[in-house]
Amino acid sequence: MTHTVHPYAHRLGIIRDWKSRWFASDKKKYRENIKIDETIRRFLAKRLRGTYTSGIEIERSENELRVILSTARPGLVIGRSGENAAKLRKELSEVIHHVAPSDRRALKFDIIEVRQPETDAAVVAYMVIEGLEKRMPFRRVLKQTVEKVIAVREVEGVRITISGRLGGAEMSRKEEIKKGRIPLQTFRADIDFAHDEAHLPYGVIGVKVWIYRGNVYQDKKAHSRSIPGEPALG
Repeated sequence: MTHTVHPYAHRLGIIRDWKSRWFASDKKKYRENIKIDETIRRFLAKRLRGTYTSGIEIERSENELRVILSTARPGLVIGRSGENAAKLRKELSEVIHHVAPSDRRALKFDIIEVRQPETDAAVVAYMVIEGLEKRMPFRRVLKQTVEKVIAVREVEGVRITISGRLGGAEMSRKEEIKKGRIPLQTFRADIDFAHDEAHLPYGVIGVKVWIYRGNVYQDKKAHSRSIPGEPALG
């Protein structure tokens, strides 16, 4: 039987980096750091719902905890003269202190703008969710979203799957739309993946998005170097 692998985890260490970057010297610290990371992600996912947030990365040094937030609408997160960002940072500090009172690291909060929202799977998933929660017909939502994504020059393929009680039907089912190609088994293929949920009166509808943005190649100079004493090929 085949095994379905998460497209992000499948490429870790090849073209992807870890979303949490830190080192723990002992097991107790490791457990505490994992707990803090999970708390931060849960809190921000709930608090920033509707701000088109695409990713949360965490970096930890000896005296600093840095949270890097990627969003397509940074104005909603920052607020007027930065008041929303300051409030969010304060709330996050309180949440971390409640989970781990012994952690005295200074909290740094960075907000990065996603330049092209249509190339980010998490943002596209939220676009679909927004349409579904506005009670738009699901087939129209899928078709419009796919057309919008594939129109971007960097995108070579897109696939969107929704499942649940579509259209309020008694029995749940799955609908899928695909355009272009999605080479899931190619390690160098830059595939962004996200899954989210639309909360409707008659139940939850799951949304999955795959976006293929071409291949990522390593520096070819390392491979084309000739061996000393040997004639160069080519």
